[in-house]
Order: sequence, then C-alpha cells, then structure tokens
Amino acid sequence: MAKFGKRTKAARAQFEGKSALTVEDAVKLIKTAASAKFDETLEIAMNLGVDPRHADQMVRGVVALPHGTGKTVRVAVFARGAKADEARAAGADIVGAEDLMETIQSGKIEFDRCIATPDLMPLVGRLGKILGPRNLMPNPKVGTVTMDVKTAVAGAKGGEVQFKVEKAGVIHGGIGKMSFDDTKLADNIRAFVDAVSKAKPAGAKGTYLKKISVSSTMGPGVSLELASATAR
Repeated sequence: MAKFGKRTKAARAQFEGKSALTVEDAVKLIKTAASAKFDETLEIAMNLGVDPRHADQMVRGVVALPHGTGKTVRVAVFARGAKADEARAAGADIVGAEDLMETIQSGKIEFDRCIATPDLMPLVGRLGKILGPRNLMPNPKVGTVTMDVKTAVAGAKGGEVQFKVEKAGVIHGGIGKMSFDDTKLADNIRAFVDAVSKAKPAGAKGTYLKKISVSSTMGPGVSLELASATAR
C-alpha cells in the first residue's frame, strides 16, 4: 500500500467526499491544497465517449486560452527566405530548414512547438519518428502548417494549447498557473472544455463528455459538474 507524506495526506483529506463541483468551487479547493514550492500548473483531464482507434472518432485541435498558460513556450519554425524573416520578427526562438532538421536528428530538441510552411513539409516529414511521439509534428489541423507564420508564432507564444485524445479516450492539458486569480483559471477551464466540445467528431456515439477533472501538478484531483464546466 502506498505511503503518503503529511502534506499529501492533508491535501487528500480536503478532497475526501467531494465531487461534481462547480468550476469556481473546484478552483478554490485546488488552490487551497496547492502547497508545492513552485508555481503549480492547473491540469485538466477530460474523459470522452470516443474510441480514437477509429479515424472518425479522433479528437484534436487547438484553443487560445483567454488568459494564456503562464508558461514560456519555445517555438521552432521551418521556413526559408521572407517567411523565415517573418518568423524571427514574430518572436520565433529557432528558425531554419536543413540545418534545423540536422539539429533535431542529432537529438537536440530545444522547443515546445514546431511550425512549418507547407513547402518545407517534405523535409519535416523525415522527422516524423522523432517529432511524432513528442506531439511536435506540424499539422494543418491545428494551424502549425501554414504560410501565416506570424500568426502561428504569436498564437503559440500567446498561450495556445493543442489537444489530442489518447488511446483511452482521455484528453489532458495544462491550462494555467496556481498564481492566476480564480476568475482567470475558471475562464481558461471553460474555454478549454468549449474547444474540446466543438471538436466532437462525426463518429462519436452516445455521451461525448463523460467526466472532467482538474488538479494542480502535485495535488489531488476533483471532478467538475458538467453543466458548470460547459457554461459560457
């Protein structure tokens, strides 16, 4: 049986018997229990009624959180010429083409988001086995394969969050910091839930949103009342 420290036991005791809370009550509870020595992230987990093994039940997308994530996002852009200059001007941390490909192949991946212009996708495609498992592969469905690199870089830097359903039908995301005020965290939760709701695939049958839970990085989780989480 797992042994818990005093801090963990105290936090778990606060959550005991509590479930299906409103977004506002859940945020207050989580912030009360967040006692780590660093600024913890607010984590969300959504259990969906889909089977992502079927292509028509895949759920993925991107959401621009109203108050950002509080995280510094490092952005790499595959582009040449004027588009490379545009990416640098927009604040991209790394810009390149063959040289960037070689850097990634060497095992040096110092970015959190990868963007590419369409003409360089044949080059980027060679990196699928490296970038794919890290969820870094550029994809037009989430706006990371585009000629509008300025907007893509600005979005990544400004707090966009990509989401993709896992094999078990669950979507995870980091959507703010515990240092945010309660209203901002509540806004971010509802924005994320709304984006996932709108991404409902055509092949989804029955109940789509089955359960939504939130927690801090190091704290226990609590489920949300669906009506409260979907209220906009």
